[in-house]
Amino acid sequence: MIVAKFGGTSVGSAAAIDRAARIVAARVARQPLVVVSALAGTTNALIALAEQAASGQLILAIRGVEALRERHLDVAHQLLGQAGDVNDVIGELSATFDELAALAEALSVLGHATPRSLDAIAAKGELLSSTLVVAAFRARGIPASYVDPGAVMVTSDQFGKAEPRTERIAERAGQVIRPLLNQGLVPVVGGFVGATEQGVVTTLGRGGSDYSASLFGAALGAESIEIWTDVDGMLTADPRVVPEARLIERIRFDEASELASFGAKVLHPSTIAPAVRLGIPVSVLNAQRPEGRGTLIAFDAPKRPVTAIAGKQGVTVVKVRSPRMLLAHGFLARIFEIFDRHRTSVDVVATSEISVSLTVDDARHLDSLVVDLSELGDVAVERNRGIVALVGAGLGADSAAMARALGALEGTAVHMLSLSASGINLTMLVDADHVAPAMRQLHAAFFPEPA
Repeated sequence: MIVAKFGGTSVGSAAAIDRAARIVAARVARQPLVVVSALAGTTNALIALAEQAASGQLILAIRGVEALRERHLDVAHQLLGQAGDVNDVIGELSATFDELAALAEALSVLGHATPRSLDAIAAKGELLSSTLVVAAFRARGIPASYVDPGAVMVTSDQFGKAEPRTERIAERAGQVIRPLLNQGLVPVVGGFVGATEQGVVTTLGRGGSDYSASLFGAALGAESIEIWTDVDGMLTADPRVVPEARLIERIRFDEASELASFGAKVLHPSTIAPAVRLGIPVSVLNAQRPEGRGTLIAFDAPKRPVTAIAGKQGVTVVKVRSPRMLLAHGFLARIFEIFDRHRTSVDVVATSEISVSLTVDDARHLDSLVVDLSELGDVAVERNRGIVALVGAGLGADSAAMARALGALEGTAVHMLSLSASGINLTMLVDADHVAPAMRQLHAAFFPEPA
C-alpha cells in the first residue's frame, strides 16, 4: 500500500480536488491511503476567527465562519453538481459550520482562547476538506471511505503541538485503516489532527499534515509515501532567490531533513522522521503536473559533495566571553541550560578557549537570556545576520568543495564557519543582506549553467 498526501493548495478548489481524484484513481490498485490538509488558507482563517471571538469581536468571528461556509459549500456544488448525495454533503458541512459558530460564541463569553479550544477549532479545517474529498472521490467512481483522524492518530495532550504515540497509532491503524484497505476501499483521513486517549481533539502543529502522512505510512508499513504539493519537488536552491535552481531528482533522507531545517517549504522538518526509521521512500510531486518526475527521498540516493544551497535571514548571534572558560569543565552545559530555561533553540555553535558564539533564529526571549548569561561573563549580541549553507552527504570528505565555497564568497564577510558533526552541512554566517547574493554565488560555483 502507499500513502498519498495532498496539501492545502492541492485540495484548495474544486479543480484541485478533481485533479487529486484523477491522481488517486490511477493508484487504486496500489491500495492508497489518502491524507488531506485543510483547503488552502482555512487553518489561518479558523485561528483568526477564534482569536477574534475570544477578544470580544464576535460579529467579525461569525462573518469569518460564514465566509468559510460559503467557500466550502461553493466547492461542494462545483464538485457534485446535482449528484444524489449533494444534499447530504451540504448538510454535513453546514452542521460543522453551525458547531464552529457555537464555539465562537462560547469563546466570546469566556473572553479567552485556551490551547485546547484553539485545537478544537483549527482541526475543523481537515475534517471539512476530507468530507469534501470523500464525496468528490465517490462521485468519480473511487470507493472512498472517511476515517476520523482522532480514531487513529493517538497523541499526548500537549495542545498545539501534540506528540504522537506511535505504538498506539500502529495498533489503531491496524484496527481501523487496514480492514478498509483489505476491502478494496480508499481511506481518506485528515492530516494534522489527532486525539488523546480520552478522545480530546489535538493538533500536531503547523505543517503537521505531512507528519501525519509519514506516521500513517510507518504504522502501516507503506511501500512509499507521496507528498503532493504545488511545486515540482526539492530544488538545488530557493527559486525565489536563485532563478536557475534545478530539480533534485533523488536526495538522501539526511540531506532532505537538513534542507527542511533551513526552511525548505516543501517538507515539514519532522515529516520524514518516521519514514527514515523504516526506510520508506518519500516522493515530492506536483499535483498540477502529475506527469513530472518530482523528487525521490531515499537511502540509496547519490552521495554528492553538494546537493543544494540553503539560506536564511533573521539570525542573531550571542557571544559569551569569560576567562573562567579556560580549562574549565561544565561551562558550556551552564550556557545551554540557560537557553533551555528560556525555551530558545541554538543553531550554530563556535568556541575558542575563553569564548563561545551561538546563533538563534528566535530572539523573542533575547533580553532575559542576556541577563542570565551575563552572570557567566561578558555578553555581546549581533543582530541582522544570516546563514548560507552547503548541504551534501559527501561534503565532509571533500575539502576541495569547502575551499571552492570560500573562494566563491571572496569579498563577502564570513563571521562564522562551521562544519556539522556529521559532515553534511557547511554553515557560513554572513550579514543578512548578503544571504541572497551569497546563495547565488555559491549556486553558480557548484551548479554552473551548461556551456
